[in-house]
Amino acid sequence: MDVESVKLEFADGFKGLMTVSSGTVPIGMTEGGVAPYNLLFGALGSCFYATFLSIVQKKRLTLEKADLTISGHKRDTIPPTLDHVLIHMVITGGSDEQGIRRSAELGAEYCSIHATISKVAEVKLEVVFA
Repeated sequence: MDVESVKLEFADGFKGLMTVSSGTVPIGMTEGGVAPYNLLFGALGSCFYATFLSIVQKKRLTLEKADLTISGHKRDTIPPTLDHVLIHMVITGGSDEQGIRRSAELGAEYCSIHATISKVAEVKLEVVFA
């Protein structure tokens, strides 16, 4: 399976721009720039949510909205890889709490970026209903 590529351009130290087919994202020490772990957590959250959403739709469940916060901690050893990551998801207006919670568990299980990160870190999922 092909994965889309990204183009990174850096100038003046750690000031860069990531370009993908749908747009650009400032990287590093520039106005509005994002750091590498912000990008990684964003990739994890968006992959997890897309996978979760496809499962929710297949099960014909509904929700008004979902808010995700991804946080983590790096080891002190070299290289300082992640040792744990938390996906905290708040669901508002869910039609079936048990079904949505199970869909989230399956979303984590089938998300390829979750699987990749879980090779080096413990990844936990918390689902809360508002």
